[in-house]
Amino acid sequence: MKYYRPLVRHGEARPEGAIHLAGSALWFTEVEILERNAPPRIVPAGLLPEEVRFRLMSRRAAIAGLDMTHPQIMGILNVTPDSFSDGGKHDEGDRATQAALQMVADGASIIDVGGESTRPGASEVEELEEITRTAPVISAIRDQSEVPISIDTRKATVAMEALEVGASLINDVSGFTFDAALAPLAAQAGVPVCVMHSQGDPMTMQDDPRYDNVVLDVYDFLTAQVDQLEAIGVLREQIVIDPGIGFGKSEAHNLALLRNLSLFHGIGCPILLGVSRKGFIGKIGGEPQANRRAPGSIAVGLAGIAQGVQLLRVHDVAETAQALRLWQATR
Repeated sequence: MKYYRPLVRHGEARPEGAIHLAGSALWFTEVEILERNAPPRIVPAGLLPEEVRFRLMSRRAAIAGLDMTHPQIMGILNVTPDSFSDGGKHDEGDRATQAALQMVADGASIIDVGGESTRPGASEVEELEEITRTAPVISAIRDQSEVPISIDTRKATVAMEALEVGASLINDVSGFTFDAALAPLAAQAGVPVCVMHSQGDPMTMQDDPRYDNVVLDVYDFLTAQVDQLEAIGVLREQIVIDPGIGFGKSEAHNLALLRNLSLFHGIGCPILLGVSRKGFIGKIGGEPQANRRAPGSIAVGLAGIAQGVQLLRVHDVAETAQALRLWQATR
């Protein structure tokens, strides 16, 4: 099987035959062909199979009302006592609501509310506890703002309660493999979803992650999950994909995925990138404290945007929004 990674460029002076990437201002004239048992090679984009070309160039539909032709910022709101960088900071209703509203003021266009830590080594949270943490906060945000809200959960019951009080997107870090009832719920509710790749569960995922080819293995998993969701009634145009940086991946795995992010446009869905404050940023950047990793997180986020990523999931909204405005102005 062949995989096609567009070599993404920008600028108003485009050569004849340049193909716009996913309806954005980015474009490409060449693709790198990847195979499992052959060296990579670069060929003109004109040699793309028609189906691949269509998926790479097609404008992405709006997700939860958000325009996918330019980058959007998803603000992270963990209402947990044990998340890796902000555990306990927002585990009280009023503080959480005000934090969400501040993120919107700072530039977030969607808020991702999670009640179960998925940091390496984290234990599973009971459904009722997760609902108690998330539903009141989502309801309170919705009372004061029309901002789209994502529920970050692996569980159908938690998602159902969140949707009833105002959530508008389901973000499942297990890629809809943890709870068999969650995908049918999404289809019945007609809401957009985010499918993330992870290897193993949070308790054990970083013990010894291994892949035959991490980039192609993750691509194949996401392709299969998108196809399954589409088969049960979730519209492909309402599916976001996330390669799951840091979820069952070593530093080398993370870097390989980041270097090849543009490959995932071939699935035909918007791409979400969540790298904010993660361990590999601290290790490479030399910053042991997670809440001081904004510069490294922004650097990696902008590298993803340069490959056409549509959504950045971040803790440091104001800093990311400022960096993104300058990045766009200079390009």
